[in-house]
Amino acid sequence: MIRDQETMQLLLDSIRNFVQEELIPREEEVAESDEIPEDIVSQMRDMGLFGLTIPEEYGGLGVTMEEEVNIAFELGRTSPAFRSFIGTNNGIGSIGILVDGTDEQKANYLPQLASGDIISSFCLTEPDSGSDAASLRTTAVKDGDDYLINGTKRYITNAPHAGIFTVMARTNVEIKGAKGISAFIVEADTPGITIGKRDKKMGQKGAHTADVIFDNVRVPTNALIGKQEGVGFKTAMKVLDKGRLHIAAIAVGAAERILEDSLRFAMERKQFGTPIAEFQLIQGMLADSKAEIYAARCMVLDAARQRDDGHNVSTEASCAKMFATEMCSRVADRGVQIHGGAGYISDYAVERFYRDVRLFRLYEGTTQIQQVIISRNMIRNAQ
Repeated sequence: MIRDQETMQLLLDSIRNFVQEELIPREEEVAESDEIPEDIVSQMRDMGLFGLTIPEEYGGLGVTMEEEVNIAFELGRTSPAFRSFIGTNNGIGSIGILVDGTDEQKANYLPQLASGDIISSFCLTEPDSGSDAASLRTTAVKDGDDYLINGTKRYITNAPHAGIFTVMARTNVEIKGAKGISAFIVEADTPGITIGKRDKKMGQKGAHTADVIFDNVRVPTNALIGKQEGVGFKTAMKVLDKGRLHIAAIAVGAAERILEDSLRFAMERKQFGTPIAEFQLIQGMLADSKAEIYAARCMVLDAARQRDDGHNVSTEASCAKMFATEMCSRVADRGVQIHGGAGYISDYAVERFYRDVRLFRLYEGTTQIQQVIISRNMIRNAQ
C-alpha cells in the first residue's frame, strides 16, 4: 500500500540520488577498508534511513510493506554493506519490540533506533542452532526479580556496533521445542557480554558479524519482550516473515544493478569488430536475467501488498525470498560470464557482487528452509 504517491516518489528520488551520487562511488572504499565511512552514516541518520519502518509516533517514517520493498529495490543497487548497517534497526532488531513489546519498551527503545542513536542486533543463531532455531541452548534462568542469561550467539549482524540486542533464550529447559523460548531486550553494556572478533567473510565487507557471548548476564524482568515467557519463537517468526520480503527486494535491486553493468559492458566490449551485445548467446543471458528480475519484482510487490492488506503471507514471503535470492545468484553468475575474464577481476563491481549476493540465499532462512515452509503450508492448507 502506497499511502501518498507523490510523497513516496519524492522519498524514492532522494534515496535513488543518494545511492547513485554518494554510495556507489564509495563502494570500493568500503570493500578495501571494511568500514562504512562515518560521513555516510551521518547522512543516513539525517535522511531518516535508520527509522524507515518505525512508526512516526516514535520518530520514524512508518513506511508500509509495499513502500519498504520499493525503498529496498533502490538500496539494493549498491553494496549490501550500506543496507546492512541500517537494516537491523528497520528489521530484525526492532520489529520484535514493535510487534510484541510493551508500551514502555517501545517508548524507551524505538525512538533511539529510529534516530540511529543506537544500533540493534538480533541474537537467534547459535553455534549448534541455525536453521533449527527451536533447538537453541542459550538459557535465561529466573533469579529473584531478574533473569540470568548464558549462551553464545553466532554470526550476529552489527554485533560490534550494537547498543541493544534482541536475545532469544530458553526460559523453560523442560520444554525442548519452540514453546520454551522467550525474547529479551539486552543492553550491550550489561556486564557479562563479550563480543567476539569480527568474522572474516566471503563478501559483504563493511557489514560486520560476530559472536555474542552471554556469561551470567543479569537483566530485569522488564527486559522480557511483552513481559511474557514462551512466546519468543513466535516473535522471531513474525520478524523473519517481514525480513524475508525485505531481503527479496534487496536481491531484486542488486540483480538490476548487475544487469545494468553487464549490459553496459556488453555494449562497449568488442570482439571480432562487433560489440558482444550483438552476439545472440550474450543476448540470451541478458534476456533471461531481465525476465527473471521482472518476475521476482512482481512477486515481491504482490506479497508486500497482501501483507499490507492484513493477509498471512508466510508462504508468499518464502516464495519471494527463495525465488529472488536464487535469481540474483544466477544473474550475478551470468554477469561474470558476460564480462569474461574481466568479471574475475576486482576492478569491476560484478566480481564483488558475485561474492556479496551469495549470502542472500542463506540468511533470513536458507533456500532449503523456504522450501520446507512452502511445502508444509501447502500440505496444511490442503488438509
